[in-house]
Amino acid sequence: MQSDLVVRAIEAVKYGKMSYCKFLSANDTGDTGSHQAGLYVAHCAWPILFDSQGIRGENKDRYVRIRWQESFYTESRFIYYGRGTRNEYRITRFGRGFEHLQAERTGDLLVLVKMDTDDYNGYFLSTEDEIDDFLESFGMSPTETNRIIDKDVAVDQEIYFNSVFSDYLETLSNEFPTSIEIAQKAREISTNAPGYSNDLIAAPDSEIIKWIELEFNLFRSIERVRYGHIITNGFSSIDEFIETANMVLNRRKSRAGRSLEHHLAAIFDGHSIMYTPQCTTEGKKKPDFIFPGEREYHNAAFARSRLTFLGAKTTCKDRWRQILNEANKIEHKHLFTLQQGISSMQLDEMKSHQVTLVVPLKYINTYPRSHRSEILSLKSFVELVLYRQSL
Repeated sequence: MQSDLVVRAIEAVKYGKMSYCKFLSANDTGDTGSHQAGLYVAHCAWPILFDSQGIRGENKDRYVRIRWQESFYTESRFIYYGRGTRNEYRITRFGRGFEHLQAERTGDLLVLVKMDTDDYNGYFLSTEDEIDDFLESFGMSPTETNRIIDKDVAVDQEIYFNSVFSDYLETLSNEFPTSIEIAQKAREISTNAPGYSNDLIAAPDSEIIKWIELEFNLFRSIERVRYGHIITNGFSSIDEFIETANMVLNRRKSRAGRSLEHHLAAIFDGHSIMYTPQCTTEGKKKPDFIFPGEREYHNAAFARSRLTFLGAKTTCKDRWRQILNEANKIEHKHLFTLQQGISSMQLDEMKSHQVTLVVPLKYINTYPRSHRSEILSLKSFVELVLYRQSL
């Protein structure tokens, strides 16, 4: 069941004029050595702050009223810094002791909604269930944050009417494609796109983000075809509406995690890496990936130092603990995630349990500076596994 705060945030986005969301980075919360004042807002999201884009060489600002968590207000400042070497948008003036920008809040999801010209609603979602419920309500991946929210659940029209999408949709039967089928099709569309540059070997970090975003768009296209007529025709009862809504949300939830595993597997296949997905270790435990494989894991003569564990979770603020007992023979575990930012305190706890994060390269800078050297990019992880495979 969705929390009351998530429900209110979702409703605000649906009825507000414009909305923006982002994961709080270490820089936002001061969980870094060089904290800048205020919350950073991506350049592409300037319309949430101003009527016109900032001009280099000039600063500009305005004051607004923000209602946080639907319980208290701040008179905050939107500012564009364009003078000197700066070129950035920020939100400042939260008042003393603003608890939601403390270091331990790194990785929380900020949702900012423009309700009227100078009136905004702001929400901080902290738990993974809250974050997942919010993103899934709008069919978003964690990679699609730090931008204006497209509150139309259906896919963007420009993408939806793309001939490749349309051709694929016409080939579908009445059954909803499986997660692996949609993931494969997304990679195929990406590979065949005009001007495609194969970055699988040289830059797997950017490649996997590209696949995930394209797949989300494809998935939403299929949803529109499958459920569009139902929504257009309306519902005969509240129960029918709830049943349909639950079906849509449950399919989104079940697809998201599996999708990440499918794309990681494609990266490993492209590098000729040996692995077993979802193999059985102890009891009924089934970790996402064991390298080089299940047979080697259960071979007492195989050196444990050559075994590698990788879990895969779209977000991992709390769920990282789930991997700790999934493979007893591998004490040092790796975890791939799309999470953007986690507090120093949580990263210290992960380190004490011998868990190393693996994240897309461009997300590493959202983590506390003191821990960035301990986090692996996907490319670095691939190189580690390839090295152990060569021993």
